[in-house]
Amino acid sequence: MATKTFSVRLDENVKNELDQFCDNVGLSITALMSMFAKAVIRERRIPFEITDQADPFYGKGNQRHLQESFAQLERGEVVRKTMAELDAMAL
Repeated sequence: MATKTFSVRLDENVKNELDQFCDNVGLSITALMSMFAKAVIRERRIPFEITDQADPFYGKGNQRHLQESFAQLERGEVVRKTMAELDAMAL
């Protein structure tokens, strides 16, 4: 089967981390990109979820939890513990 070459520009750190990952799992970047391309063709979609809020900290559920925590703090509904008390609870 004939092959074609294409280039991809990546941040140097991303490229280095990708090289390391591929080395760790015994793949070349070429093999990884071929696997990705075949998955896209087979599944007719990008084979992973793409979101604008990949960091779960910024997810709606966590933001609601943080807002409630701030509201509890403002209402004075706070449990205070010293580090020694927290350490004792961990035992």
